[in-house]
Amino acid sequence: MGVGIATTLIIREPAVSINGKTAALEERVTRYLTETRDSGLRRRLVAWLIGAVICPFADFFKRYGMASVAILLFVATFRISDIFMGVMANPFYLDLGFTKGEIANVAAAFGLAMTLFGAAMGGLLVARFGIAAMLLFTAFMAPATNLTFAWLATIGPEIHGLVFAIIADNVTGGMAISVFIAYLSSLTNTAYTATQYALFSSLMTLPGQFAGGFTGMLAEQVGWTGFFLITAGMGIPAVLLALLLIHIAHPDLTRRPGMDD
Repeated sequence: MGVGIATTLIIREPAVSINGKTAALEERVTRYLTETRDSGLRRRLVAWLIGAVICPFADFFKRYGMASVAILLFVATFRISDIFMGVMANPFYLDLGFTKGEIANVAAAFGLAMTLFGAAMGGLLVARFGIAAMLLFTAFMAPATNLTFAWLATIGPEIHGLVFAIIADNVTGGMAISVFIAYLSSLTNTAYTATQYALFSSLMTLPGQFAGGFTGMLAEQVGWTGFFLITAGMGIPAVLLALLLIHIAHPDLTRRPGMDD
C-alpha cells in the first residue's frame, strides 16, 4: 500500500485537456474565489469542495442525464454475483470435503494464475472486439460460471471438478475485471478522474460486500446447489442493464477499435 501512496504524493498532477462544458463548471470555482468574502482556510476548503467534489458529480449527471441512474445501477450490480459467491467459497470447499492443501494448490495458487490469464485475455479481447461486446459477454459469463460450482456440489470432492470450476470462474472473473476497468475509465472525464473513478470503483463492490454478510444463512437454508443457482441468477439484472446501456447511453461503445469514422 505504501508504494501507491508514496507514488501518488510524489508525482505531479498530469496535464489534461478540458472541453467547453468542463471549463464552464470550473468557472464556478473561479467565480467563488473572486466573489466570496471568505478568507484563509475556509476559502480554500470551499474552493476545493466545489472543484473536487461538486463539479465531478455535476459533470457526470450532466453528461449522461437520466441514463446516469441506470449506469450507477449497472456498476453496482455487475460484479455482485461474484462477490456474493466468493464470500462462501472456502467454507464450501471445506464442507464438501476438500483438504486445505487441495484448496491452497487449486483454488488459491492455480486460481490466481487463471485470474491473471483471464485479465490478460480480457484486455486483448477488448482491443479486438471493443468494450460493448465484451461488457455484455462478461456480464453474462461471470455469473453463469457460478453454475459450475452448483455442479461441483452434486459430484462431491473431485479434484477434476474443482479444477474445471476454478478455470471457468477465475478466467471469466479476470476477463470481467479488465473489461469493467475499461468501461469505468470510459465513463470518467479526464479532468475529474480521481473523484469519478473512486465513486464507480467503490460502488462496484459495495452491494456485494453488504449482501455477503447474509450468505451463510442463505446457504444453510437452501443448500449449496441452491445457493450457487441463486448467485448465478443475481447476474441477470446486470445483463439486462448492459443491453439497455449499450443501445441507449453508450452507442459509441459499439464501434470496434480501428473502425473507420
